[in-house]
Amino acid sequence: MGNEQISHIAPSAPTAHRPRGQQTAHPGAAQWLANRTSAVGELLTGRPVSLYAASVLRIGYGLLYLIFLLREFPHRDEIWGPDSPWTPALARQLFAQTGWNSILTLSDSRTYFELCYALALITSALFLLGWRTRVMSLLFAVVVISFHARAIFMTDGGDNLILLMSVYLCLTACGRRWSLDARRHRLKAAGAGNAPQPIRSHSAQQLRDARTTLTTVVHNCGMFVIAAQVCFLYGSAGLYKVQGATWGSGTALHYVLNLGLFQPWPALSHLVGGHTILIAIAGYMTVLLQVAFPFVLFGRLKYPVLTMLLGMHIGIALLMGLPLFSGAMIVADAVFLPDRFYTFLPHLCRRAAQRTGMRPQAPGRAAASGSVPSQGRPGVLSSKR
Repeated sequence: MGNEQISHIAPSAPTAHRPRGQQTAHPGAAQWLANRTSAVGELLTGRPVSLYAASVLRIGYGLLYLIFLLREFPHRDEIWGPDSPWTPALARQLFAQTGWNSILTLSDSRTYFELCYALALITSALFLLGWRTRVMSLLFAVVVISFHARAIFMTDGGDNLILLMSVYLCLTACGRRWSLDARRHRLKAAGAGNAPQPIRSHSAQQLRDARTTLTTVVHNCGMFVIAAQVCFLYGSAGLYKVQGATWGSGTALHYVLNLGLFQPWPALSHLVGGHTILIAIAGYMTVLLQVAFPFVLFGRLKYPVLTMLLGMHIGIALLMGLPLFSGAMIVADAVFLPDRFYTFLPHLCRRAAQRTGMRPQAPGRAAASGSVPSQGRPGVLSSKR
């Protein structure tokens, strides 16, 4: 009798406990995975993210390249023109090996080159203003690629970053905020506010919804690629610096400040280079910020890190004479600021202008504040009444 009970109980023990644990564990993990997948899908297809940041990138890089072309206008022929030491024939030979291409090498005519330069200026200005942004983003990318490829041996890190960002911005909806397109759509919506909505067929509505979803997905993927590019840039730069002996000893910035090629103001460079302790601390902080940058983006610590990086890039522009590179990096850092920061920024500027007296206070608000009589407590009349 006891052996029969043991023989019945023994094989049933593992089937009574272990499968139940497994049955409760698997649905929990599956539910968590399903929730994560749904959240990622909602983030990717729900709505376009960082529209203000994309507009800041459009404005920043359009303005930077417009200033760059205007600054090099007196030297355009020596850099990109037909009489450049790097002739169009040499450029075409290099294109056959590297796969690059440029609209500037389609003709050796000076008139054609001047026309291309004028179109580049107009394209940069219209891209900056956000006029027909879908088309202008493609033309801006063609302009940047063409000028970069034509004089590829005269570029620096700023040109390379603007080249990458111009391609990435073609994927984003960078004209939905702070642009002429946004103003035109806003006026059109205000004009058609009381008009009846046209009735669309079911297939037309499905095509419209599919187009909206596709645009949202492409925009979100483009912003993710931009953020990943900036993280990779900072992380790789910091890891390369860690391997260097001069950065480990804290003397790298001292040698950089004493390079004659990167001294726009030698007196300022020598003045800053005389503070050896501060220079060593700045070198160590530079490496720390660049290595830690990808790991602080999901918390509030990113705000002081971005502020210190802003100071670093301003120092590079002033002390090393690389304003285009510094400007490109400062604009790229703007992708990590949330939209609520950009929506709050005009209110902050308006308050600062009112406090400094640059902008007078609205008369209606001042009159309202003075016209309201003093009130007593509930149920008690005031002394004047």
